[in-house]
Amino acid sequence: MDICSSTQVLGMHLLLILSYIIGPNMAEQEVENLSGLSSNPDKNIFAIRENGTTCLMAEFSAKILVPYEVPASNEVDWNVEDAVIQLPRDTEIKGKCWNNESELHLTWSDKSCTLKLFFIKDDSTKSGGRNWKMNKIQFMYDLSDRTNFKNGARPGKHTASRYNLSLMVTPVGMSYECEALEKVSLTSTDQKKTAVLYLSEVHIQPFDIKSDFLYSEDYRCLTDQQKQLEETLPLILGLTLGVAILIILAVYHVHHKMTANQVQIPRDRSLYKHMG
Repeated sequence: MDICSSTQVLGMHLLLILSYIIGPNMAEQEVENLSGLSSNPDKNIFAIRENGTTCLMAEFSAKILVPYEVPASNEVDWNVEDAVIQLPRDTEIKGKCWNNESELHLTWSDKSCTLKLFFIKDDSTKSGGRNWKMNKIQFMYDLSDRTNFKNGARPGKHTASRYNLSLMVTPVGMSYECEALEKVSLTSTDQKKTAVLYLSEVHIQPFDIKSDFLYSEDYRCLTDQQKQLEETLPLILGLTLGVAILIILAVYHVHHKMTANQVQIPRDRSLYKHMG
């Protein structure tokens, strides 16, 4: 075997080893913005597909409240105002899927705003099963963007983030669903100001999607469960009370019918002679 052939064989072996080590990270991934399918104009629908199969699905309404400084009327001091930034439908999507981690990156306003959501599978659960959760959020924004930050905001790029989170904790193999409003505080690099991420009408599954573009069984958030209980409890109590009333009426009717057929024994013994 000549030197060229030996080099080619060695190169093939190295490629095989490299593909084995980093193969999951190098899988072909494509993204889909399906927000047009939602009847709610504020709701977005995203999907990440890996080798022709959906590996992450997410739909939600999102807005971020970001405090920023504007010149005061005396043109010397600065006041703080709040920008309310709605996640638009024409969002640019990127993402990554691995076995135990996944990410969803959303960019808009000419790349001046980027929201990144990070998910992991959690092995530290005490319930005996295995869960996934959202463990990190990052929101990058540029104060030079006059669409969202008006009135002469100080220019500069900043990141509002939160780490070591345990949000949307859901059993592996299930999707997380929550209609209720959820909010997460984020600490900004802009003088440690606090931004707030608001999420509602959430339906997310970042792992183990069994059917293409179809969520697995839903796991409802605690707030939705409590709301559902509050809505159904009066109905259950009403039905229970109604059944109890029917049982009492039925017992009374049977008892009345049985006692009506019995011979009435007079209490006055002098009347016994008239009987028979």
